Amino acid sequence: MKPLQKIFFLFFFLLIFQYGNAQSDLPSQNPLSIKAEENNTTSKGPVLNIPSVINKQPDINIKDSLGRRPVKMLPERELVQAGQNPNLKKKIAVLKEGNNLNFPDIYYGDIRENGEYIDIVYRDSGAYIDDDIIKIIMNDSIVVDETILTENYNGIRIKLKKGFNEIDFKAVNNGYYPPNSAEFKVYNDKKEVIYHEDWFLSKDSKATLIITKE
Repeated sequence: MKPLQKIFFLFFFLLIFQYGNAQSDLPSQNPLSIKAEENNTTSKGPVLNIPSVINKQPDINIKDSLGRRPVKMLPERELVQAGQNPNLKKKIAVLKEGNNLNFPDIYYGDIRENGEYIDIVYRDSGAYIDDDIIKIIMNDSIVVDETILTENYNGIRIKLKKGFNEIDFKAVNNGYYPPNSAEFKVYNDKKEVIYHEDWFLSKDSKATLIITKE
């Protein structure tokens, strides 16, 4: 065989060998048969419930990261903000001005009561319990001598006589936070409240209530 023929034959052999390798590198393909999904209500496997993004979702309170409504332990009407009690504000204002003011005698008037006796209870009504001291005088006779007012009620029973029964509550001191302040109630012998009032008195001033028994 001539040299030129040998070269041509070798070139032809290499070309056929390269073509065969190229064919073997191509991936084999199998046709896929895709059928339309049948409407079958019977499921043989687990079903994933995907939430709808179209339907309206319930409102969520963005103030609560868990989506729950805020919990209120008490109705709002039962909640009182600190310092909002008008009676307490009034008492504190009186105490602040007490050092510069004079609180004179108080006359509460005349009450008609025909019972056998009355009960009087009294306590310190100031914003601070400050050792206010009082005397109780009945028709110029001392019936309670220099008692210290506390946050709790203390009391006395007084037998009524016919005619005028003048009861004086006298301030012995101003307390640590002037003026001398108190709340008192008067009960008849049927346990009914017949009078209820407060006083603010300077030292040596008095609050007077007259009970008339016919």
